Amino acid sequence: MNNFTLRTITGSAFVIVIIGSVLINHWLFASLFFIVAMIGFWEFSRISRSLNAYPSKLTGLLLSALTYLLIVFWNFLLIPDQSLYFLLLVPIIIVVVELTRKTSTSMLNVAMTLFGLIWVVIPLAMLSGFFNLAEDHKWRETGLLLGFFLILWINDSGAYIIGSWLGKHKLLERISPKKTWEGFFGGAFAGLLVAYTISSSFTEFSIAEWLLIGTAIIIFGTIGDLAESMFKRNAGIKDSGKILPGHGGVLDRFDAVLIAAPVVYIVIRLLRYIN
Repeated sequence: MNNFTLRTITGSAFVIVIIGSVLINHWLFASLFFIVAMIGFWEFSRISRSLNAYPSKLTGLLLSALTYLLIVFWNFLLIPDQSLYFLLLVPIIIVVVELTRKTSTSMLNVAMTLFGLIWVVIPLAMLSGFFNLAEDHKWRETGLLLGFFLILWINDSGAYIIGSWLGKHKLLERISPKKTWEGFFGGAFAGLLVAYTISSSFTEFSIAEWLLIGTAIIIFGTIGDLAESMFKRNAGIKDSGKILPGHGGVLDRFDAVLIAAPVVYIVIRLLRYIN
């Protein structure tokens, strides 16, 4: 089986699982991304070793689980706002654990463990806040999350196709040699077209608001992609893992989400407050 076929099969299964979990139940989606977040943090910890940092994997995973669950329960309106104060203890716990370890890179270990939580775990947990649990109509409840992934995927596909066909001017060659400005604008056009199209079905937000959300997804999704490429380049590796045949690891597949999700989360919280 060639790599293109393998990527297609894995990608199709990946899309079906995510969309299915969104439509079936918000708890199913949160459970699926709990697994994704844990694997993502594990990959991050492993890659960090190539940068001479040695985060405690066990402590990191336990704190990742606690952080993820607190944010999800808060987003699902099951715990009060004050519960999030427990997250302030996370850096203290990391420092205390590091004091018990015999390493020469203690501060770097602390910094990378915290960065892994902030960059990988928290953004994936914030996706649970995209559900509008105040709505009874299924499309309005799940529409934002479906729209988020559709715009993200179409933007990525459009950038790849247009970039491969017309790409001449490099976007950021020292980080990602294959990305071009032509690909970026081609993907942006495709993504905004999707945002405009779905606005008639996912009516929680107006056309203008969907275009704003789409613009945030496109810009910050691209930054997320470049950020992960920079991380891997510094670590001297090609893929973050091998769990997704033809695609690499979790960080490879969700790199755009890790930066786009927090920004879009802020945008939608503001829009919901205004509306």
